[in-house]
Amino acid sequence: MLGVWLLLWGSVALGGRADTAFLHRAHDSSGHCTYSFTVASPVEAACPEAAGGVPELRAELAALAARLSWLESRERGMGGSGPRRAETGGARDPQQVALTARLEAASQMRPAAVGGGYRAPDQGIGILGGSGPARSPPRATGAGRAARGAGSALVHAVPHLAAAPRWEPQPLAYQELQSERTEVPVSRLLEETALGRPGKEDSGCGQLVWVGEPVVFGRADSIAGKYGVWMKDPEPVPPFTRDNTWRVDTVGTEVRQLFQYEEAEQLARGYPAKVHILPRPLESTGAVIYRGGLFFQPRHSRSVARYDLRGETITAEREIPGAGYHGQYPYSWGGYTDIDLAVDETGLWVIYSTEKARGAIVLSKLDPDTLEIRRTWDTNIRKRGVANSFIICGTLYTVSSYSAPNATINFAYDTATGTSRALSIPFENRFRYLSMLDYNPAERQLFAWDSFNMVTYPVRLSRA
Repeated sequence: MLGVWLLLWGSVALGGRADTAFLHRAHDSSGHCTYSFTVASPVEAACPEAAGGVPELRAELAALAARLSWLESRERGMGGSGPRRAETGGARDPQQVALTARLEAASQMRPAAVGGGYRAPDQGIGILGGSGPARSPPRATGAGRAARGAGSALVHAVPHLAAAPRWEPQPLAYQELQSERTEVPVSRLLEETALGRPGKEDSGCGQLVWVGEPVVFGRADSIAGKYGVWMKDPEPVPPFTRDNTWRVDTVGTEVRQLFQYEEAEQLARGYPAKVHILPRPLESTGAVIYRGGLFFQPRHSRSVARYDLRGETITAEREIPGAGYHGQYPYSWGGYTDIDLAVDETGLWVIYSTEKARGAIVLSKLDPDTLEIRRTWDTNIRKRGVANSFIICGTLYTVSSYSAPNATINFAYDTATGTSRALSIPFENRFRYLSMLDYNPAERQLFAWDSFNMVTYPVRLSRA
């Protein structure tokens, strides 16, 4: 027995007036399904006088009737009962035959997974036939192709349909929908919705190709928080985790307070779990948290220091040779941002400039335990000419403006090749004063401080 899952809508245009057509389905005493299709009476004055204007419909009805005959014979051959004739027991009228045929043909597009006969699929939507616009046609299975072939071959076997009766309606405006199952692996779904976060597909390194809109996590509630830095440790050590969040408000001459939060939601509420008082005041917004330590530039020095979060003491300090400090080579927004620390997938970096480099950005890779410089790169990007910078997979990226709402990621310097290139990746300064920007390789996000607001930016990398 044929089963059909059908969504039917539309109307039959009769002489400039739209009358609704109805499909009825009923079971008789033998368990067979009977379909009946009701349209306006042929004696109505609005009915057309001749069917000469609808030759395409006549051909379509003939093909559909032939297809139904083939399907019925195939259904009976497979043990099914096939669709019944009209309740009157006489010959069915061509209109009912044709429309019923279209319904039955929809159910034959895919074979049943088990057992005999055919069944309609049960998930997804695909357009089938109809005189409306076609969209996303379903895959043609073996049964569907055979049905269309048989319909074309047998269209000449029904000559009584060649001349349509005078009550034949105008071209129909119905669309028939067939459900269709499409299975998608879970891993693919996760990758497509990750939006740049680490996953099976994009966990490795690549080039930055997209930066999303900023998401606000918290807001400073005093003037000391107009500029600042907030961080998460991409490689935490016990008892700390990646949920721990850290914050420093950097407006002031003696910046010593490091606020510790159990999670970002606690930061949004403004209630720190602990406040660390640093042994030495830090300068500007270049600090980072990495492997259980706060790395920062002590005030009025060209040094970098490591503050151990567990022991609450400074465990290492080293001078960066020739580095400018306290306003010699800052970013364009100022703020004594001469020495900027960064973390990426490869480790700890320091971004600065020297008199020898004539204000161009210099990159150095640091040992996170001893702060010894492992290697240095000289770029051709002028430090005062960019608003901020960060490093992803060993490539330095710079931002064009700290205040323009529609800024860009405008340059990239690849340490693997020692070359730089111009970029134009859109970057939004929503609150018009970007004072800190760092990349977190574990979160696969940019962390930023934008005029009192602590925000994140999702990013997307190309495949390496």
